[in-house]
This record gives sequence, structure tokens and C-alpha cells, in this order.
Amino acid sequence: MRREDDFQERRKHIANLTDEELYNKFWELTEKVVDPLLELGRKNTTPSVERAVLLRMGISSLDTQKIVEGCMDRGLMGHGTGHVVYKLSKEKGISIREASVKLAQGECWDDAVALFK
Repeated sequence: MRREDDFQERRKHIANLTDEELYNKFWELTEKVVDPLLELGRKNTTPSVERAVLLRMGISSLDTQKIVEGCMDRGLMGHGTGHVVYKLSKEKGISIREASVKLAQGECWDDAVALFK
């Protein structure tokens, strides 16, 4: 089965756009595709998913439980525990490992919460 070439017809609505307009259109459409996926992730994550993310970031299994519980206690689960650790490491200028150890030891939670307000 051969598909009829209808490219010229399908591109009429963007044919007269400049490169900058095409670029902006691309990112506008990309947001429409990605936004629902992000929303699903925020609403449907679980502690086990978040622990798995942290493990893949190289964080010890003992620390992952403490970090997930800390995020749950502070309403940060919707942001993703890996994101919390990553943003804290960038904010403090320390490694992801160092940030995860601090959080697991109960340190820097006020800083982490402040990053997401």
C-alpha cells in the first residue's frame, strides 16, 4: 500500500512562517505533548518509583528510604525525589552524593523545601 504524497497540502498552515516563528511553534506544540506527561508523573508517582530513581542516581538504598520519607513529609513528592536531590546539589555547589547524604541525615530540608516554593 502506498500513501499519497500530501505534504504540500499538510504544510499550508505553516508555509509562510519565518524560521523564528517555526521554532516557537515547535516548542509550543512540544509543551502541549509534554505537559500532560509531566502532570501524570506528578500525580502518579509512588515511593517505590522514587526510590528506584534515587538508586539509579547512585544513592545508597539505605539513604533512599530516608529521602523519600523526607520528601513525603514535606510535600515534595510531586516534584520528584531525584529532582529535589539534584536541585539541592546545584544550589549548594556540592555533588549529588553529598546532597543525598545530607538529606538522609536530616540536614538541608528547609533549603530543599525553599527551592520549590
